[in-house]
Amino acid sequence: MSETRRLISTGSPFEHAFGYSRAVVDGDYVFVSGTTGYDYATMALPEDVGAQARNIFRTLESVLAEAGSSLAEVVRAQYFVTDAAYCEPVLAVCGEVFREIRPAAGIYVISGLLKSELKVEIEVTARLRPAAVTA
Repeated sequence: MSETRRLISTGSPFEHAFGYSRAVVDGDYVFVSGTTGYDYATMALPEDVGAQARNIFRTLESVLAEAGSSLAEVVRAQYFVTDAAYCEPVLAVCGEVFREIRPAAGIYVISGLLKSELKVEIEVTARLRPAAVTA
């Protein structure tokens, strides 16, 4: 592993079991894995797709802060939903969070996620804050 590569974990049991990190800091960027709507502290999952998206953004915000970045530094976002009807509620939440940031983004309707109750997954790439890069 390179000296500039750092792994970030939320403590989710999935990370260790499935062999991935919630995020990887490498060079000037933070690569955040696909994140679902679980509250990772309680492993609770709301049924509402908008509430799942809000949980995702809370997790992303926390992970990016730990990495030395923030939602304001997101340059790329990918949204995956399991039903076309979920696009509008998910994009409404994305609009609340990213209205001024406006990263390059795409939304994809897919056949399913790991568990049937998961309705949305989001992954992002962010830049490190300038102070974090030089630290």
